[in-house]
Amino acid sequence: MRFGIRTLDELSVRGKTVLCRVDINQPVDRGTGTLKSVNRITACVPTIRELSDKGAKVVLMAHQGSDIEYKNFYTTKPHAKVLSELLGREVRWIDDVCGPAAREEIRNLKDGDILLLDNVRFVSEEQTLFEMKLRLTHEQQAKTLLVEKLAPLADLYVCDAFAAAHRDQPSLCGFEQVLPSAMGRLFEKEYCTVSSVMEEPNRPCVFSLGGAKISDAFQMMETVLSRGIADTILTGGLVANIFLIALGNDIGAGSAAFIEKSNYTEYYEKAKALYAEYGKKIVLPTDLAWVKDGERFEAKLGEIPSDIGAIDIGHESAETYRKIILAAKTVFVNGPMGVFEQEPSEYGTKALWQALADTEGFTVLGGGDSITATEKYKLTDKIGYICTGGGALIRFLSGEELPVVKALRHGSTLPLK
Repeated sequence: MRFGIRTLDELSVRGKTVLCRVDINQPVDRGTGTLKSVNRITACVPTIRELSDKGAKVVLMAHQGSDIEYKNFYTTKPHAKVLSELLGREVRWIDDVCGPAAREEIRNLKDGDILLLDNVRFVSEEQTLFEMKLRLTHEQQAKTLLVEKLAPLADLYVCDAFAAAHRDQPSLCGFEQVLPSAMGRLFEKEYCTVSSVMEEPNRPCVFSLGGAKISDAFQMMETVLSRGIADTILTGGLVANIFLIALGNDIGAGSAAFIEKSNYTEYYEKAKALYAEYGKKIVLPTDLAWVKDGERFEAKLGEIPSDIGAIDIGHESAETYRKIILAAKTVFVNGPMGVFEQEPSEYGTKALWQALADTEGFTVLGGGDSITATEKYKLTDKIGYICTGGGALIRFLSGEELPVVKALRHGSTLPLK
């Protein structure tokens, strides 16, 4: 076991039916019915291949569409095609989740077969709204339709969906109450990697926090500073803008208006408190950039026009951040420095990402925008570890016990069949 959770090394799976929850949620081109990215699918292939090679009857469960609005859900049929290509073997698919057709298909599996069920979020109890409103305990989740219909057909449950480990839903936390459980190879790798950052990072340990997910960034920042995990925190994006305004800097009316419109003004006081206690560890931009008529402009703090909206750090700040990253032994990054999707406002993010590629320190990166930036700059193979999880990673680094981790620890105590 690792962290109180079984690994695949402890399972004998030949001839066993294994329910395997994966996270292969990817952006979809609905016009063509194809996936725009396959990075999460590729990441879970080792677990699926190992189970199949060892003679398991593999039943894959997955969701597609992360919004609580039903219209954003989509079938997992294109995922089966991609998985078949990556594995070099057939991955069967059925347009059912836990109904009679799916159960019959599971009963007919032979050793080594792989079956992907349709989107689990087509079942209402798997939807985010259901989770948020009812807040079922894990024991209650074990009595939901999905678990009661599928668990009797299985011998083991394996979770390889670290990216969804912050969710509290039956396909993620219910099966561990009734089936002996283990984590897959991807889950094991990601959990161990982020645990090492939290417990024994090589120093100096630098966190770079940017982007627009303010609540996550501030919660994470408070945790890693109060626990002495981070030696330095670099700030960018809205995180930096909130700190700068909170500390009395005029960075343009547009910057302040956006924060107010987004209902983030409550973070001004939190920023003041954090800076008062940990200011020596928090690095703020010394210059910022804005775009007017498609052209980039920069100015140092105190010289920024009052009518602009800052959307990137400037060259001076980027150079400061680069030197800090190059001297670090561990670097964790979540969120870009600015609006990197557009050429005039991408300099800060691009410069920081190049520093991540150049540093000799161990780099860990997570979050959707961070992964998108890495792919844009073609630096995927230059990053030490890219975590598939966004929300799960942030919750973990914020000090929370992830629901799926708790469930897997319980499932790891159940005797193997």
